[in-house]
Amino acid sequence: MYKTILITGGAGYIGSHTSYLLNQLGYKIIIIDKFVHNQNFNQPWAKLIKADIADQNILNQVFAENKIHAIMHFAAFIEVGESVKKPKEFYENNVSKTLNLLNTMLIFGINKFIFSSSCAIYGNPTNIPIDENHQFAPISPYGKNKLCVEFILQDYAKTYDLKYVSLRYFNAAGALPKYNLGEQHDPETHIIPLMLRAIKNNDVFKIFGSDYKTNDGTCIRDYIHVLDIAQAHILALKYIEERNQSNSFNLGSEKGYSVKEMIQEAENICNKKMNSKIYDRRPGDVDVLIADSTKIKTILGWKPKYSDLKFILKSAWKWECKNIFPMKKSASLKNLKTMYN
Repeated sequence: MYKTILITGGAGYIGSHTSYLLNQLGYKIIIIDKFVHNQNFNQPWAKLIKADIADQNILNQVFAENKIHAIMHFAAFIEVGESVKKPKEFYENNVSKTLNLLNTMLIFGINKFIFSSSCAIYGNPTNIPIDENHQFAPISPYGKNKLCVEFILQDYAKTYDLKYVSLRYFNAAGALPKYNLGEQHDPETHIIPLMLRAIKNNDVFKIFGSDYKTNDGTCIRDYIHVLDIAQAHILALKYIEERNQSNSFNLGSEKGYSVKEMIQEAENICNKKMNSKIYDRRPGDVDVLIADSTKIKTILGWKPKYSDLKFILKSAWKWECKNIFPMKKSASLKNLKTMYN
C-alpha cells in the first residue's frame, strides 16, 4: 500500500518539485496550500486542498480521513526584506501556524516531520563555508522564524517522540520546464527569475547594493537546483524511517557566485546583454553565504546532480520562455539533463 505524505505549501516552488518526485517514487501526495503567490498548479498526481494550515477544521479532517505517514512542511512567507517590514505577519504565519500543525499531528499520532529551514539562521557568517556548527545569529525576522521552529522541533523531539529533519537551504534555483514545474512567485523577489525576465523583456535589473565585502562589491550566494533539494527531502524521509533519529543539515552546492558573476552567466546563457542599475541594499541581506554540505553528503549520501550554475540557468531560462510541455503522469526522471538540450 502506498504511503501518504502530507505536503504543506506543496503547490509552491520547492514543494511542487518535491511532491512530483515523491509521486514518481510511488507515494500518495496530499497538498495543503493557500496559494499566497497566486501560482498556477493543476497537477493530476496530487490531491490538492486549497486552504490555510491555520484552518483547524481542515487539519482535523485531513488527519482523520487519511493515514498520514509523514509531513513535509514548506508553507511559509519567504521574503527576507518583507519580514523586516512586517515581523508580526511573519511570526504568525511561519511560527504560530507551524506550532499548531505540529500539535495537531501529534494528537493524531504522526511523528515524522521534515522542515524547510534556511541558512538565514546563521546571519552574517564568521567563517566560510558555513557548516552546521556555525553560531546562530539571524539578522532578519525571517531567519529568526526558522530558528524558532528549529528550537521547537528540538524540544518536541525530546519530549514527544517526534522525529524530524531540518534542511537548511541556501539559494534554491532552476526548474523542470518539461514537467510544467518552475518558479512562480507574485511578486517575484529571487535573483534568477528577475535577471532572466529583465533580459527577456528589456527591463532594468536592480542590483541591491555594491558595497558588500566581496571582490566586486555585490553579495555572494550559493545556488542549488530545486530538484537536488527535492532529492534531499526523499533522503531525509528515509533517514527518519530507517534510523528513527532527528537531525539538521545544510543544503547547498558549496560554490558561491556574486550578483555580477550571475549577470555575466545569465547573459551568456541568453546570448543577450542585460541592463542593470545599482540600488540601495535590502534590509536583512548579508555579504556571503556559501554552504559546507559535508554532513548531509556523509550521513544521508546526498550528491547534488543538477546544481551546475549553467544547468540551473538554462533550465530557468527555458521556464521563463514558456517552453513548458504538458505534464506526463508516468514521466521518468532519468536523463534529466537532456530536457534542456
